[in-house]
Amino acid sequence: MAKALRLSMPDAFVPKLFTTLAGYTRAQLQADLGAGVIVGVVALPLAIAFAIASGVTPDRGLYTAVIAGFIISGLGGSRVQIGGPTGAFVVIVYGIVQQYGIDGLTVATIMAGFVLIGFGFARFGAAIKFIPFPLILGFTSGIAVIIFSGEVKDLLGLQMGAVPANFVDKWDSYGRHLHTANWPAVAVSAATLIVLVVWPRLSRRVPGPFIALIAATTAVRVFHIPVETIGTRFGAISASFPAPHLPSVSLHAIAGLAAPAFAIAMLGAIESLLSAVVSDGMISGSHRSDMELVAQGVANVVAPLFGGIPATGAIARTATNVKNGGRTPVAGLTHAVTLLLITLFFGRWASLIPMSCLAAILTVVSYQMSEWRTFRAELRSPRGDVAVLLVTFLLTVFFDLTLAIEVGMVLAAFLFLRRMATTTAVRAMGDGVPGTAIDGEEETGAAATSGARASAERIPLPREGSGAIPRGVQVFEIAGPLFFGAAATFRDALGQVAKRPEVLIIRMGLVPVIDSTGLRTLADVVRRSRRDRTLVILCELHQQPAVALTRSTAMDDVGEENLAPTLEAALVLAREHLAALKTLAAGP
Repeated sequence: MAKALRLSMPDAFVPKLFTTLAGYTRAQLQADLGAGVIVGVVALPLAIAFAIASGVTPDRGLYTAVIAGFIISGLGGSRVQIGGPTGAFVVIVYGIVQQYGIDGLTVATIMAGFVLIGFGFARFGAAIKFIPFPLILGFTSGIAVIIFSGEVKDLLGLQMGAVPANFVDKWDSYGRHLHTANWPAVAVSAATLIVLVVWPRLSRRVPGPFIALIAATTAVRVFHIPVETIGTRFGAISASFPAPHLPSVSLHAIAGLAAPAFAIAMLGAIESLLSAVVSDGMISGSHRSDMELVAQGVANVVAPLFGGIPATGAIARTATNVKNGGRTPVAGLTHAVTLLLITLFFGRWASLIPMSCLAAILTVVSYQMSEWRTFRAELRSPRGDVAVLLVTFLLTVFFDLTLAIEVGMVLAAFLFLRRMATTTAVRAMGDGVPGTAIDGEEETGAAATSGARASAERIPLPREGSGAIPRGVQVFEIAGPLFFGAAATFRDALGQVAKRPEVLIIRMGLVPVIDSTGLRTLADVVRRSRRDRTLVILCELHQQPAVALTRSTAMDDVGEENLAPTLEAALVLAREHLAALKTLAAGP
């Protein structure tokens, strides 16, 4: 079957499950089953906690982890990816639920799923490399701060109503209700945090969050500690899965959900592919990014129909899978089945879990998610990267994650274009300025201008001999891409030449690409030079600039006869033109 599938579709769209089953051994099966059970136990408290933090009932987190986790492992392009609800979605999901309700969340998640499927089939899997690291770190750290902020009420057992959504209002409300703290809840939170910190030093086979969950739940039950539990807030958790349900949402609401849905898709793509890249490094493997996106999309289309919330690849659970011996998607499938069995046979006991215990678990998750050491180190990066980091972080915390991603991407794009523009240099020589560099840092002679930096050393040409620059000839060299961000540099450099030459040679051997703005600038230079009775010759064009020039109307201004393959050939054309001018000036 696996062979038939590989023959019927491109390799990029073959799930890893089918390719890893070839040569599958009993020893690997045992390792995958063991890793899957452990990850399933780890995922139990996280699935419940992320659901509650997102503003939905805890059972929806379990539905998501089971259904989406099974689909992502079964159809995904990674050998070891574990899928389910993650902290990255908490902010968006909470906002959607508050504004549009559960049905709105279902529609937004399904829309995001179809977007992810489209990303996959459009081969956007490799596009993760175009997302700047400061932007990813900025919104990830911002989400961590928001998750922690949302858990303070349960962490301290504050006696207050609904927690305000706004970050500033939230902390203001905490300050006003700090005197209502429930000290038994604080004790449970503190004990849970101690277990989460100390347990990994004692054993890594049994996950710390599970031990903390069992210990806290048992202590609260046996000693009748007066703290809020899942049952007292949400009621009993159903021991069965709901039937598929199609939501009822107006067209107006669907239009309003487009932006949140796209944000869910972007976050899901980024998180899942980052997790796949990290796990590749741990197992020396390679994932199929496009198939991974398709699997994430299918999971987010199906899971919401059964009450699920957005899901993606979970880095921490994937790393746990790898560290415990999981090497094929069988481990991920086992993790989903383990959660299913826990939900069916022990789900009713989940109502006894203290809310303060879950808050402590999420506090540790947010701390790990914050990557504060990396954040601090990134502050020593170039100022542009620091700006992207801080703007994305602050917008995520104080305003909106969708806005943070949009503004962060636009800011990063502008900074990239600015950096690209500053790598384009214009250098001039001839008529007494040999070797002159047009550079924004230093003004050199009449040819100096601003906005560019030299990207390579200019090799001076001789003033005498066959390769000499004749009097009346000016040679300019462009180094770097001639695109809309750098076109003004070139135009300004030429505009500051005090003495108009009779021949202007433009060397383009260091121009890898040119866009329509660059072509238009060239055409403008040629037309302006013609008015000044100056001949413009272009030389050393690479393939892309040559093809672009040939296909554009700029060729009508330049003229094919004024193109030269080398500088030497351009100098020959210049001498011929000067000789013709001299003959014409001499008269009959």
